[in-house]
Amino acid sequence: MGKKIKKEAEPPPKDVFDPLTIESKKAATVVLMLNSPEEEILAKACEAIYRFALKGEENKATLLELGAVEPLTKLLTHEDKIVRRNATMIFGILASNNDVKKLLRELDVMHSVIAQLAPEEEVVIHEFASLCLANMSAEYTSKVQIFEHGGLEPLIRLLSSPDPDVKKNSIECIYNLVQDFQCRATLHELNAIPPILDLLKSEYPIIQLLALKTLGVVTYDKESRTMLRENQGVDQLIKILETKEWNDLHVETLSVVANCLEDMDTMVLIQQTGGLKKLLSFAENSTIPDIQKNAAKAISKAASDSENRKLFHEQEVEKCLVALLGSESDGTKIAASQAISAMSENAGSKEFFNNQGIPQLIQLLKSDNEEVREAAALALANLTTCNPANANAAAEADGIEPLINILSSKRDGAVANAATVLTNMAMQEPLRVNIQSHDIMHALIGPLHSANTVVQSKAALTVAATACDAEARTELRNAGGLEPLVELLRSKNDEVRKNASWAVMVCANEELMAVELCKLGALDILEEINLSVSRKNKFSEAAHNKLLNNHLSLKYSQTGYLSSSNIISDGFYDYGRINPGTKLPPLKDLAFQEPSDLRAILLVNSKSSEVSPPASMEDKSSDVGYGRSISSSSSLRRASKEKTKKNSYHFSAAFGSPTEEKSEPASGRNTALGKGTAKEKASRKGRGKKEEEKVKEEEEVLAVPKLPGEGNYDKEWYPPADSDFCVYVYEVTKSILPITNIKEQIEVLAKLWLIKLASAALWFAGSMAELGMKLS
Repeated sequence: MGKKIKKEAEPPPKDVFDPLTIESKKAATVVLMLNSPEEEILAKACEAIYRFALKGEENKATLLELGAVEPLTKLLTHEDKIVRRNATMIFGILASNNDVKKLLRELDVMHSVIAQLAPEEEVVIHEFASLCLANMSAEYTSKVQIFEHGGLEPLIRLLSSPDPDVKKNSIECIYNLVQDFQCRATLHELNAIPPILDLLKSEYPIIQLLALKTLGVVTYDKESRTMLRENQGVDQLIKILETKEWNDLHVETLSVVANCLEDMDTMVLIQQTGGLKKLLSFAENSTIPDIQKNAAKAISKAASDSENRKLFHEQEVEKCLVALLGSESDGTKIAASQAISAMSENAGSKEFFNNQGIPQLIQLLKSDNEEVREAAALALANLTTCNPANANAAAEADGIEPLINILSSKRDGAVANAATVLTNMAMQEPLRVNIQSHDIMHALIGPLHSANTVVQSKAALTVAATACDAEARTELRNAGGLEPLVELLRSKNDEVRKNASWAVMVCANEELMAVELCKLGALDILEEINLSVSRKNKFSEAAHNKLLNNHLSLKYSQTGYLSSSNIISDGFYDYGRINPGTKLPPLKDLAFQEPSDLRAILLVNSKSSEVSPPASMEDKSSDVGYGRSISSSSSLRRASKEKTKKNSYHFSAAFGSPTEEKSEPASGRNTALGKGTAKEKASRKGRGKKEEEKVKEEEEVLAVPKLPGEGNYDKEWYPPADSDFCVYVYEVTKSILPITNIKEQIEVLAKLWLIKLASAALWFAGSMAELGMKLS
């Protein structure tokens, strides 16, 4: 045999680069390799970057600074499966960094990531693509992008994946997405409830918990509750509650059950399966605050049905709820208070809470937590409505002061609820007096100024309930409460307008308040409201009538008549007929005006002023007027010669009724009739010096009719009194009251009036005759 000759190896082609093995210790170098066209280098570079990113947040930030994100996004769509897989794994890790999330949104890579969820892709790609979406979905903008690129459907499909990590990432992303209403609606269309319910059977608690959280959100919608019931979801929820080993899932399970109780059919099913009794058991026996809280929430929602309230009452749920009020958890206190509010619709429960519950709720009104105070006030509002015994119990538990303090709360719900309780209390006079003693009127100023219509409405109603006596109304006026109350009459809200009208009607029960309300424009607003068919109400009409009936001077000037029920009192004055929209000047303003050619103002006043003027000035000016010609009713009856000389002119000017005038000037006032001034001046030439000085003295009285101390408008002013009128009223009363027959009373009164009228006529004729002799 011949010897074998060794064949020499052929040299490599000259145009081929010899293989080069590089060991890099710098991340920047590896990032540069992401731009390589070689698949093997890309795969190894991605693998190295993945390991680097896993080490911590600082490395993720470093990769971002080195510009690794943008070239990696291009690799998500690479033809090589290994490169694509490794790039997807990197994004699953990097997407937990907020700055990376922001950049990914700007690069709009959501479509490429969602594409990795395709059924033909590997499980590892599914895992990290779903992890990337779960991290991204924590922010609203990313949620929108995921939804718009159709990410919800493949995520629901992956809930059935055999890999637990894929399930966990998918349900977490879905949980984030369904916080948005639009996503919840689409979830129902994609029939997602069955695969979510299947996750409750998972051996991994985190998957069960995320599934329950997702159900807790989606069951806000009726369609999802129906689908849950139809897919035997209620049975699964009850089974979880019955399994003690799953007590870490009970909080979220109770939350889902509470939502399901809003659906009547689901609630019946839960009741039939013993779910309601299970709720009571959790509320009574659990020591975990969140479990107690959610159990109380479920009871609250179930108690919206009368049959459930009856069942709960039979199970003595009230004792359980009262016990929960003493919990250290504010959330449990709030939930228990809300449940008590719901149970208060049951008469038996309402009676039970009279002895137990109301004192505890009063204590919660003093809590530092505003939500606790609001929930407690709501419970008290429902318990005291149409229940005087409970209102009295709340007062006996020293609830008035904390309730008034809540009126200054920043939470509108708390203010409205507290105002409701105070209104319910004020229906009883002893409690109303107690409330008034706590300076309720000052406390209501803030709520009356509120921008919340519910608060405005409740505050106005509280004013109507508490301003039932003159002292309280005076306090309201002095506190500045009338201005915001009148402004509420302009509200576009029907309830606010109605309650404000009611409050105005109550406040207008006396002349002083009626006059003040008219000054603030209440009458004009009510007139405008009552012209509108849609805005007027019975209270606005009643308030308008009350204002006029307690401000008779204004009513007489506006309408020209008074009804038989309108009783004139001291201080009534006849200014004359005023045109619509014209304001009636106050008597004090009129008194300080200079004399003019307008007819005198008739004043009815028998009250003596507290500051009596000197005798000499009283003789000269008591009836002549204060500034303007204001004639008291005594000018129709005085007969002495000295007073006749002074009052004749003013009587003639004040003799007419405003309804008898035929013409009115633009100002709305009627002109005077007297023209004796010129004649008086002409007659003075033929008089003696003594007579001339006497007339001059009379003119000085007319020109300067002010009493000592009356020159300053700001000083206290008293209208002129009419003692003769007071005597006349006394005489008439003395003559009529002993008579029991109404017809005889009328006859006697008519005779007395005729006698007085005849006396006045004789006095008038004598006065005119004497005046005529002087003028001639």
